[in-house]
Amino acid sequence: MKKLFQFFIVAIVAMVVSACSLEQGGGSTEKSSDQNSGENEGIQKIGLSISTLNNPFFVTLRDGAEAKAKELGFEITTVDAQNDPAKQVSDIEDLIQQGVDILLVNPADSAAIASAIESANNAGIPVITVDRSAEGGEVVTHIASDNAAGGKMAGEFIIEQLGDSGKIVELEGIPGSSAARERGQGFNDAVAAAEGFEVAAKQSANFDRAEGLTVMENIIQSTSDFGAVFAHNDEMALGAVQALAAAGMDDVIVVGFDATDDAVKAVEDGKMAATVAQKPDLMGEQAIDAASKVLAGEELEEFIPVELELIKK
Repeated sequence: MKKLFQFFIVAIVAMVVSACSLEQGGGSTEKSSDQNSGENEGIQKIGLSISTLNNPFFVTLRDGAEAKAKELGFEITTVDAQNDPAKQVSDIEDLIQQGVDILLVNPADSAAIASAIESANNAGIPVITVDRSAEGGEVVTHIASDNAAGGKMAGEFIIEQLGDSGKIVELEGIPGSSAARERGQGFNDAVAAAEGFEVAAKQSANFDRAEGLTVMENIIQSTSDFGAVFAHNDEMALGAVQALAAAGMDDVIVVGFDATDDAVKAVEDGKMAATVAQKPDLMGEQAIDAASKVLAGEELEEFIPVELELIKK
């Protein structure tokens, strides 16, 4: 009986020691969790919504923004709308729910993005638009190249290259995007101001290389009476180059917009005449700089321009 009693005593002591050990372990884990929480506390979050990452220009823009955010100590979350305005609105709603402190938005559609920006406004989250503007909601500042000036720059270069007169084909970007509207306006203003020149055909290829190829093929079948092509971006310009080469029209002047690596190489190789450089990496960096200033309580200009440059051989 005595042995049995001693056995129970030992068992009870063991249970007490084990419980204490578990309690101490739990306390240690909780402390570690608190420490991790403390380490992340105070880090400001930036949400970046990109129209599409299926375009080298926007990949470079994203990389510039993410590198600058890391340098300045921000946490950044990037989402890809895949050129779908509805998906972009949904993506931004998710970023709002995640509690970002500021939103950087590169709209897939300048009109459709308004509702998402208004949602951010209602949540007290400041919004900065990048490269493409928005047609609704309150935006702190817009960071972009002067697209109209770039379009005019391209138009004037083409006119200079053609000489006294000529017909030009225009490949337009995504309908509804500010970039397509502004680049087209600048280009057409340049053509209208020059006597003897006209836009022989224009059609949207949605900023896409494959569509640029197809649209250019269709235009060539309708008419080959033109001496130059202005594409609202390099992807469409490169598609046009393929179609023109296949049709044996290598002497047609092709000018793009963005100065992507592929386009710059095409200019160097003589396949494209020129491209308007927007410097997307700088655009991404300036967007983060602007976000930093907004979060610090500084006031910014409504428009922050990014330098343009015509790249030609």
